[in-house]
Amino acid sequence: MTPHATPHTLAAVKDADRKHVFHSWSAQALIDPLAVAGAEGSYFWDYEGKRYLDFSSQLVNTNIGHQHPKVVAAIQEQAARLCTLAPGFAVDVRSEAARLIAERTPGDLDKIFFTNGGAEAVENAVRMARLHTGRAKVLSTYRSYHGATAAAINLTGDPRRWPSDTAAAGVVHFWGPYLYRSAFHASTEAEECERALAHLADTIAFEGPQSIAAIILESVPGTAGIMVPPAGYLAGVRELCDRHGIVFILDEVMAGFGRTGAWFAADHWDVTPDLITFAKGVNSGYVPLGGVAISAAVAETFATRPYPGGLTYSGHPLACAAAVATINTMEEEGVVEHAAHLGENVIGPALAELAERHPSVGEVRGLGAFWALELVRDKETREPLVPYNAAGADNAPMAEFAAACKASGLWPFVNMNRTHVVPACTISEAEAKEGLALLDEALTVADRHTTA
Repeated sequence: MTPHATPHTLAAVKDADRKHVFHSWSAQALIDPLAVAGAEGSYFWDYEGKRYLDFSSQLVNTNIGHQHPKVVAAIQEQAARLCTLAPGFAVDVRSEAARLIAERTPGDLDKIFFTNGGAEAVENAVRMARLHTGRAKVLSTYRSYHGATAAAINLTGDPRRWPSDTAAAGVVHFWGPYLYRSAFHASTEAEECERALAHLADTIAFEGPQSIAAIILESVPGTAGIMVPPAGYLAGVRELCDRHGIVFILDEVMAGFGRTGAWFAADHWDVTPDLITFAKGVNSGYVPLGGVAISAAVAETFATRPYPGGLTYSGHPLACAAAVATINTMEEEGVVEHAAHLGENVIGPALAELAERHPSVGEVRGLGAFWALELVRDKETREPLVPYNAAGADNAPMAEFAAACKASGLWPFVNMNRTHVVPACTISEAEAKEGLALLDEALTVADRHTTA
């Protein structure tokens, strides 16, 4: 572990941050970012030496943990050999990254278009779908997050869309399956699946299938709540897309590369989309990288017709070197299998036990190293612990819960009335149990706000 720095260093870092850094999704005068001095494995620490067990994987992207030596070495080696090259050239490390990704995507998604991150991947996937079909509309679910760029934020279903929603982006939202808070009055997973698909079929019919270019779904919605789709749902969406000539896009930016205990979450349901967007876990976020995996049919559209899109840093050598090292390391060290084991035998059972004991835990759901706890005031009525999109005093119960986590040395991922358990896919059983014990303790704070 890197020794913590002096108080003078801390003061300088904080001062420069407050004077010059403009933070995302924040009212600048109301935040006080933690100054981080270093990180390793499943932990990071501040300048005073306090360690935090990272149950957020930062933004659910450090899938192989912080500072994995094999990936750090690969970046250093690539930097010494070739730091950057324009995307129009064939570069060994870029080609190898594309090959390794294509080997793991389902079906014939064998062409890889590289971007700098997930939002740009979504932007380009939508552009490809519109050009491939000659249609304009794109359907996405209300409970979703697809990024903050122009098309991606309009596709997003959560409230971060509202200030940027132009109402003219060609986007139509619909309800996806979510049995715990069913929009369809379903009482079983089978009913939820059937009724959600019927709702989507009706939406397509009333929007005009001939006008719809694509349907985009997170294979397992991430920030919106880790709602694992019921068996048959993704296959049903695939069938609707095939019936109407609609491009099926699966957003695997958060769920991909081991997070759910499979290389891609779509593998759990044996579904092959036309396009997959990815980022985050492809190289654990060590250097910005994202992309689109493209089916043969969509790729053929641009065989003799130029694709009208590109990025200066598409397939950046340092980012691709990090991806090659990450994927190879995950293969060599059985990281995907380990994530599956954690979900089945460590995290899942422990969270189920917490739900039995804590009146604030309404539901637990997830796969692999990808879990959510829905916190409620009343288990019977399922009233959320805080209102939808709560802020200020209305959000106090969740703020108190998050503060309790951090005070104990656990860094949580909190969104609305949920806390997500999304540690590195490499977290050890002992570390996971340490974090779960701290979570158990913090949930007693949430319990104080229940009717029990």
